[in-house]
Amino acid sequence: MLANAVRRVADVLVASFVLIFASPLLLAVALSVRIRLGSPVLFRQQRLGLAGAPFELLKFRTMRHATAEQSGPEFDAHRLTALGRFLRRTSLDELASMWNLLRGDITLVGPRPLPTHYWHRFRRHEYERFLVPPGITGLAQVNGRNTVDWDARLQLDTDYVRTRSLRGDLRIIRATIPMVITGSGVERTAGVTMHALPEDRP
Repeated sequence: MLANAVRRVADVLVASFVLIFASPLLLAVALSVRIRLGSPVLFRQQRLGLAGAPFELLKFRTMRHATAEQSGPEFDAHRLTALGRFLRRTSLDELASMWNLLRGDITLVGPRPLPTHYWHRFRRHEYERFLVPPGITGLAQVNGRNTVDWDARLQLDTDYVRTRSLRGDLRIIRATIPMVITGSGVERTAGVTMHALPEDRP
């Protein structure tokens, strides 16, 4: 489809621009993470992509390494550092994902890619999200971001898939810019970006 070709060209252009012209910023973030948090600098996690195929998502690390006593997601707020909170609030941790964008793992606009272990936690209609590539931003991100509960968030992702258009993508991108600038909707509660999707949903 022409629309998908246009999206892919936009993805490559944006990723190439950021990786080339914002390379000093990427280097500064990488050095800050290395000095404050140590290695590795990058956070890597298997996420669900188009048609549910797994891929490795890259982000800059924002949390300390988990200890044996703090290995669960309920300890994320304790492991998140001041630097990590700043990187998340400004979305600078997402800059490493430009590699995923360039490779075609993700696109600019689409449902956010979720961890692979969430696969069996979706309801039937929510699997429609895998009909399109996951995105850096999406309808859920411009309607509350991480402050939206899971049911509403996943419904917004389904709504996006059902109404997907280039014009709609442009509206989402325009709405994303002020949210990134202000850091709106990043933290659901103090230090926590989003609680895990429950295994047993009513």
